[in-house]
Amino acid sequence: MTLQLAYMGLTLLMNIILIMFGFKAIKSFDNSSKEKNKKTILIISLLVWQVYVFLISKSGILNNFDFPPRFFLFLVLPLFVFTAIFIYKNRKNNWIDHIPAKWLFYYQSFRILIESIFVASVAQGILHELVTIKGYNFDMIYAFTIPVIGFVIFQKKVASIKLAIFWNYLGLAIIVSIIFLFLTSVFAPQMYGSDTNMLPVAAVSYPYTLVAGFLMPSAVFVHILSIVQLNRMKRTS
Repeated sequence: MTLQLAYMGLTLLMNIILIMFGFKAIKSFDNSSKEKNKKTILIISLLVWQVYVFLISKSGILNNFDFPPRFFLFLVLPLFVFTAIFIYKNRKNNWIDHIPAKWLFYYQSFRILIESIFVASVAQGILHELVTIKGYNFDMIYAFTIPVIGFVIFQKKVASIKLAIFWNYLGLAIIVSIIFLFLTSVFAPQMYGSDTNMLPVAAVSYPYTLVAGFLMPSAVFVHILSIVQLNRMKRTS
């Protein structure tokens, strides 16, 4: 139960932070009624998606590990598509500049917590150690660099915006490697010396699906939003 609460508690925290980001951006609109409507849409959208993740997880549809991977198709892919469309359509809008750049950058430090929870999940048989820091998942190391790199860029200002952009791309590359790690542990376990699927069925049950269904895609969304924002800042300066 403690482990489940950790997943749900972190999800709640990151929802609150995203709402804070959204409210900061929405303040750029002059129309008060429009501002209120957008805040309502933001909160409802996040709530609806959380309900969707819960229902799809409880339905049992994700328990099938045949190819193509259902947990990717029903949880990850829709949010990746949303991220691509939303940020492309809004890439030139001024509201992006109203979110402090350091907020978006420091957001990625939450991955220290999720990777720590991953380690605890191994002990309870929810994950194989292969997909944690004990295996080939180096996300925790990256997450620990975020406060340091952010400090030298945004507080001390001894490094350029270009470093922040590069670090965002590095973070995305690490997420891609983690997705590859999870997929191959299911569909190509021979790569790691196993003849059977290395992802326990419990990993695609609620609340563990919150990682693929919200936490990881939120990191991708904020990475890309940060890259767009930082590139705008670089061009302006």
